[in-house]
Amino acid sequence: MKQTSAAMFCSISGTTPEDPVISSKTGHLYERSLITKALQETGECPVTKTPMTLEDLLEVKSSKMVKPRATAAASIPGLLSIFHNEWDALMLETHELRVDLHGTRQELSHALYQHDAACRVISRLIKERDEAREALTNARAAGPAAAPGGKRSKDASEAMDVDGGDGKKARGGIPPGAVDAMTSKSKELSKGRKKREISADLATPEAIASMSLGSNAPCHATKAKGIHAIRVNPNDANEVATGGADGSVALFDAAKGKRATLMTGHKKAVTDIAFAGEVILTSSVDKTVKIWADGSEKASVAGVHEGEVTAVSAHPTNAYAVSIGGDGTWAFMDIAQAECLSVTRDADGAKYTCGGFHPDGLILGTGAADSSVKIWDVKSSKVAAKVEGHVGAVSSMSFSENGYYLATCAEDGVKLWDLRKLKNFKSFEAAGVKCVGFDHSGHYLAVGGADACVHNVKAEWEVKRWEASKAPVHALAFAADAKAIYAGCSDHNLRVIA
Repeated sequence: MKQTSAAMFCSISGTTPEDPVISSKTGHLYERSLITKALQETGECPVTKTPMTLEDLLEVKSSKMVKPRATAAASIPGLLSIFHNEWDALMLETHELRVDLHGTRQELSHALYQHDAACRVISRLIKERDEAREALTNARAAGPAAAPGGKRSKDASEAMDVDGGDGKKARGGIPPGAVDAMTSKSKELSKGRKKREISADLATPEAIASMSLGSNAPCHATKAKGIHAIRVNPNDANEVATGGADGSVALFDAAKGKRATLMTGHKKAVTDIAFAGEVILTSSVDKTVKIWADGSEKASVAGVHEGEVTAVSAHPTNAYAVSIGGDGTWAFMDIAQAECLSVTRDADGAKYTCGGFHPDGLILGTGAADSSVKIWDVKSSKVAAKVEGHVGAVSSMSFSENGYYLATCAEDGVKLWDLRKLKNFKSFEAAGVKCVGFDHSGHYLAVGGADACVHNVKAEWEVKRWEASKAPVHALAFAADAKAIYAGCSDHNLRVIA
């Protein structure tokens, strides 16, 4: 017997239905969605025109998981054709991906080459800039250069910043913008100083008199002993910076009582430290001033001084600073640019040993090896006043925060000067005195030498004295509200007196 099979196709569309139904009246097979729409519109079978309703439709059970196979996939040639088309599409997509990958690699290679070239150009420009700055500062510090025939060259005249004959600024002095900024800051500080209130937590004279030597914290290497500079961060009373004879700068954490960071970079002993906002300035015997931030060296100013840099002081604006050199010059510099803007040479040929800004930032004090103390008008770079009376080199000086007093020390002891009258109103001896420093309130003056002592300003400079250590004191600094005193001696330890 010959068998035949009939395909199950929709009587309307002629395709295999996904949701088949069969009519109980006509026996025809339909796609449910098509016959439902036809009955709603005409109410009769679209094939036989027999009246029919939705109740005459019977559902045909079928698997919902198996989709009807397309006609082309119903035979081996059809399947081969589908596979061939899919293979062609896959190969075309792979080719396009390879082309895109190759193009991306070329773009990346080009970008990397441009980046490398840019880095080389930037490095060369930075090197040329640094060399030009160093040459300019050398020209400024050395004075006018003579051209052939004994005449000064035009370039040397333009680069010259000071007149080596009389110490007056000739060209390229402090920029007007810096002068305006300093003047504005001075007015602001002077106005606020008159209303300045002393902290209620300021240590009493009795509390200071009862202080004793507390902890010893090793901050520097023992190979080159001695702490030559101490400065407390005005924005963080727990951070104390110390400069050592080994050329390193240590940041001491007062809250923890131990060194937090050690920064190295100077080749010789550090002579002074200054805070300028978020950065730290240091001077050194190696003739440089370095700028530090976040525990590392950010910039270095070299070639300005011919000898050691004995002091560095930040202006209250925190934008400018001065470096004071043993060659008898003081340099005004821009901190952000790490650039020297002006160099002023002492007309008397004095060799500076110490110095720093007055609290209002418009005058500068310098102490020299010839025992002289000079007060400079920073804006004009001229000497405003000169006081004499010491014997031997002036080793340290400190301005009182109220702006009225200046303390200096030399071989013959300590002298106190009233800046309003330019008069020495108090002197006292101090064995082997090395350093002096007012506290922020201006109530107390610390003196370091063979021993350490504190003078009470409000009690007619009554002396409160104790032996700080067996080692001579080279540097002193008050903690906030004079609650403690940090002493740097001729060894590597920072001593806390509290």
